Amino acid sequence: MADALGLSRAFVESKEFVQVFAGNALMDGMTPFAACYGGHQFGNWAGQLGDGRAISLGEIVNAQGARWELQLKGAGRTPYSRHADGRAVLRSSIREFLCSEAMHHLGVPTTRALSLVATGDDVVRDMFYNGNARAERGAIVCRVAPSFIRFGNFEILAARGDHALLQQLVDFTIARDFPHIDSADPARIGRWFADVCARTATMITGWMRVGFTHGVMNTDNMSILGLTIDYGPYGWVDNFDPDWTPNTTDSAEHRYAFAKQPAVALWNLARLAEALAVIPADPDTLAAGLDVYRATFNREYTGMMATKLGLPSWGEAELALATDLFNLMEQTETDFTLLFQALARIDVSANADATNMDVLRVAAYSDEKWGANADMWRAWLARYAQRLREVGEAPEVRLKRMRSANPVYVLRNYLAQQAIDKADAGDLSELETLMDVLRRPYDEQPGMERFAEKRPEWARDRAGCSRLSCSS
Repeated sequence: MADALGLSRAFVESKEFVQVFAGNALMDGMTPFAACYGGHQFGNWAGQLGDGRAISLGEIVNAQGARWELQLKGAGRTPYSRHADGRAVLRSSIREFLCSEAMHHLGVPTTRALSLVATGDDVVRDMFYNGNARAERGAIVCRVAPSFIRFGNFEILAARGDHALLQQLVDFTIARDFPHIDSADPARIGRWFADVCARTATMITGWMRVGFTHGVMNTDNMSILGLTIDYGPYGWVDNFDPDWTPNTTDSAEHRYAFAKQPAVALWNLARLAEALAVIPADPDTLAAGLDVYRATFNREYTGMMATKLGLPSWGEAELALATDLFNLMEQTETDFTLLFQALARIDVSANADATNMDVLRVAAYSDEKWGANADMWRAWLARYAQRLREVGEAPEVRLKRMRSANPVYVLRNYLAQQAIDKADAGDLSELETLMDVLRRPYDEQPGMERFAEKRPEWARDRAGCSRLSCSS
């Protein structure tokens, strides 16, 4: 990220850099600000929410003409902090830093991370909201994006009836962040909203491809650029469960579970449309934008699933294969990431022989459940192999296609927690090693096999290794 910003290694390693990105000093041209937004949290309008701990330092335009906004998260109170301290703890800051970069290298639209600075201060947090607050090490992440504008920035202005400022923000956003849309076009708001909808669909498809669950898909956590933002209680699906959520706050409703994310994104876009409808915006064009989301997601999701399965196209046969596969994965507690890796290694000519079955079995968490469903796996595997033979592509073509969509390495929660535990004790080696592995998530990396293993049993229910709360 420093390279993209045009920052030299010497500057990044300087005392000046540390002071600036610890929130203690400013460089020439920096004019810090915090932006106000509201949002719908867990389906309910929550009013004004923040930003209570994110402070933008300004923008850099690099040598290639790309514009990047620099934002410190956890540097202290802002005008929107309400009763909070505006700080962040090391564990959540490491998780945001790691996941921002992991998602970027996975090819999923995301905000980025430039730096992580330990403050030397203690921050008191109740990790599971159960009355067991404790002091933790404080830290600050500098995250980077072309824009940090969210759905909630528009919602709060609509809710307050400040239509003039809402119009001004819309015009500013279109002119700065969507320069391909003519700012003088009377239909610009509808065109812009359709673009936002399409970008959001692409982002959600990326989440579903790699097994990522955001965990807090409130409207204030939705980027206007279709970037993954605000890495809180996120997680990657281990044993496949479409109803899984990494967020303990969502335990009762599972509103933001893995399989519900496409529908939630559409719901959130509808809330943005409602906010835009209070200014001169044609309701029909806003409704058309939601149709763009549906069409874009359906097209990109089916194409993505075909690629994950190693197939060149999508039809009824592929839909039936995918539906039955996910049902089997759920019934047998099969690892999402490892199963698709295993499918790439089967011998298509051997159907469901013992060798192919053993290849798939490695992804199962429960030997008992695998055994009970072995006949169903054999039947599915025979159908899959037959479909691949019907397509008639060379094995290397299928393998290349599958490797482009199915990562070897993902940021499982237990891996992040192991790095956090060591960093909290002053040892950054695990964090640095994990970061290096995640920079090449689609490549086999000899000696790094431990980062590609399924979740160990000890991590199933351990705090931080499976599920987390919104507290940070």
